[in-house]
Amino acid sequence: MIGRLQGRILAKHPPQLLLDVNGVGYELEAPMSTFYDLPAVGETATLLTHLAVREDAWTLYGFIRERDRALFRSLIKVTGVGARMALAILSGMDAARFAQCVEQEDTTALTRLPGIGKKTAERLIIEMRDRLGAVMTAPGAALPSVTGQAASESSTVGKGAEDQALADAVSALVALGYKPPDANRMARAVDDGAKTAEEIIRAALRSVNPV
Repeated sequence: MIGRLQGRILAKHPPQLLLDVNGVGYELEAPMSTFYDLPAVGETATLLTHLAVREDAWTLYGFIRERDRALFRSLIKVTGVGARMALAILSGMDAARFAQCVEQEDTTALTRLPGIGKKTAERLIIEMRDRLGAVMTAPGAALPSVTGQAASESSTVGKGAEDQALADAVSALVALGYKPPDANRMARAVDDGAKTAEEIIRAALRSVNPV
């Protein structure tokens, strides 16, 4: 029903964001691969979307690259892989890195992602092997923003802003599937007091599964 949205970003709280489209606020969930390239709050962005309909909820997912959406749609067709796990995969590695893991049968890298055990990693490799061709032929470039370039939120100088960035990063990591103690440890290990929440998240995820 909804394949694309263009509007002004009202709020970003990874993995959720709020997009104002002609006065209607759309709540979306997005992987960190999308958040890294979004413009700042108040600017306009274009997102490709996927609408998941369940008996208890309708959830809209947003992506800034066609390749990411194609991979998400392929992942949720894998036995035992839901939307939350697909978001975690796309947050922990980009499509090219995931394709490399599948081609090289690298279960070790996949099991570093939250919620993925050895059996799930093996299933991902088996079921995704024949689907990667269609995924990787999808455009991998980020959609252009209508106003401004990709930007991270600037932090207000002060202890309160630093604490809030760390808290937001921990919350996002928990939402992606990490256990609270692990999320807290990961975020604090890379926080230098000057990073935004998105920068902390990126550094934390890279520390778990470096490229």
